[in-house]
Amino acid sequence: MTLFVNMHVKDLPASVTFFRELGFSLDEKFTSDETGVVILGEGASLLLVAEPLFKTITGRDIPDVTAGNEAVLAVEVDSRAKVDEVVTAALANGGTDAGQPEDNEYMYSRGFRDLDGHFWNILHMA
Repeated sequence: MTLFVNMHVKDLPASVTFFRELGFSLDEKFTSDETGVVILGEGASLLLVAEPLFKTITGRDIPDVTAGNEAVLAVEVDSRAKVDEVVTAALANGGTDAGQPEDNEYMYSRGFRDLDGHFWNILHMA
C-alpha cells in the first residue's frame, strides 16, 4: 500500500525547493508545472499541487490554513538529531516554528509550518 497526501501550494517551485532543502527527494517522473511528488519515506509520498489544479480536483475553494489546521502531517525520522536537522532546515528556508518541542521517554518531536502554513510534526520514537 502506498499513501499519497495531496496538498495545495501557492508557489510550486518554491515548495519543491523547500522540501528538497529539508532532505526529501523528488520523484521526477511525476513532477510537472502543476505538481511535485516529494518522497516522505517507503510507501508515503506528498503530492504538492498548485492551487488552481487543486481547486479543480476537489471542486472546492482553497482553505485558509492560517485560520486553523486542516491536518497535522507527522513524519517519523530515525534519530533525535534528524528531528532537529529537518526542523532547523525548515526554519532556515522560510518555514515557521510551531511551538515547543515535545520530549518524553518515548518520543521527541518538533513542529513547523511550511511556506503555505501547513502544520508538520517531525518525530523520533524511542
